[in-house]
Amino acid sequence: MNNALIARIKTLSAEFAPEIIQDRQHLHANPELSFKEYNTAKYVAQRLRSFGIEPQEGVAETGLVAHIEGKNPSSKTVALRADMDALPIKEENDVPYKSKVDGVMHACGHDVHTSSLLGTAKILNKIREEFEGTVKLIFQPGEELIPGGASLMIKDGALESPKANNIFGQHVQPFLPVGKVGFREGMYMASADEIYVTVKGKGGHGAMPDNNIDPVVITAHIIVALQQIVSRVANPKTPTVLSFGKIIAQGATNIIPNEVKLEGTFRTLDEKWRATAHEKMKKMAEGIAEAMGGSCDFKILNGYPFLKNEPQMTNRAKLAAIDFLGEENVVDLDIWMAAEDFAYYTQSTDACFYRLGVRNEAKGIVSSVHTPTFNIDETSLEVGSGLMAWLAINELHSNV
Repeated sequence: MNNALIARIKTLSAEFAPEIIQDRQHLHANPELSFKEYNTAKYVAQRLRSFGIEPQEGVAETGLVAHIEGKNPSSKTVALRADMDALPIKEENDVPYKSKVDGVMHACGHDVHTSSLLGTAKILNKIREEFEGTVKLIFQPGEELIPGGASLMIKDGALESPKANNIFGQHVQPFLPVGKVGFREGMYMASADEIYVTVKGKGGHGAMPDNNIDPVVITAHIIVALQQIVSRVANPKTPTVLSFGKIIAQGATNIIPNEVKLEGTFRTLDEKWRATAHEKMKKMAEGIAEAMGGSCDFKILNGYPFLKNEPQMTNRAKLAAIDFLGEENVVDLDIWMAAEDFAYYTQSTDACFYRLGVRNEAKGIVSSVHTPTFNIDETSLEVGSGLMAWLAINELHSNV
């Protein structure tokens, strides 16, 4: 542990915190949806240049990549990632930096990730003579929308030239108090696939069901039966979730429609089982529909893969976080069945995706992500920018 360097980073993160908070508030007030982050990218580029860092713009169209070279820059490269897109949610917070874009809001903390990485960049650039290797900064678009900006950034070479030996990602966690961070080795987040089903029958008068083929009833049977994929086919040791959140049957109290639309999500932490489950769900749904006189168009849109944290790297990061924040402020995380396109990076190189606490019950900051009242305790930005700088340096200096 380099106590002097930790102290230096903490001093700089505190010094830069006010302007990083301003960055966050600017981004929060001016959100942009996935793959439309044109003004956000321009803002990030301008801020990087103000630090003396020249970014490569236009990666995956609205993404950016930049490098900070320390001493002996070719020795090792560590990448740091932030996402920049917002969600189609109307903000309900009454704050000075409330979203100016009706129906669009940074409800998942990507404004925090971006501004925090800007803070990290400024810190690292200030002390570049005090570490060896290269830090690659990745500001990506479209985390919230398939195919995921991470996959496009990788295709555009974001992890190359120089090749990243490993990568860190930081994400807000509203269930963790501000000042704390969380880590988990190995499997952490699930793959996420979208299911789109059209069940077709023969509509007609609700009083004469014998003359119809009721797609509503067929759909009900399919929904119930498919849950057996989870409860009776999946290995009980393999986390698996199947949920349907949208059903559209354009009938009425006395009208049976011709078809029903059904949409849902399938999530798991095993790629082999994921593929097997897709086949079994499709076969079961189509078989039920046929047996009941109808038909079924069952489509699965493959989403993000599962997210895995490389165990040794994550353990090093956890120990480094303990050095930086104290053991009482570093917690172990459980498996989470939500999905993240950072998973693409974890499939490409050694990676560590960790959580930044942003909760403050005393201030009423308790809302979950993806809600119209999500907000953060902004003191988390000082923690986030400083910690990521230290994790990057610690990893650059590790003997692996």
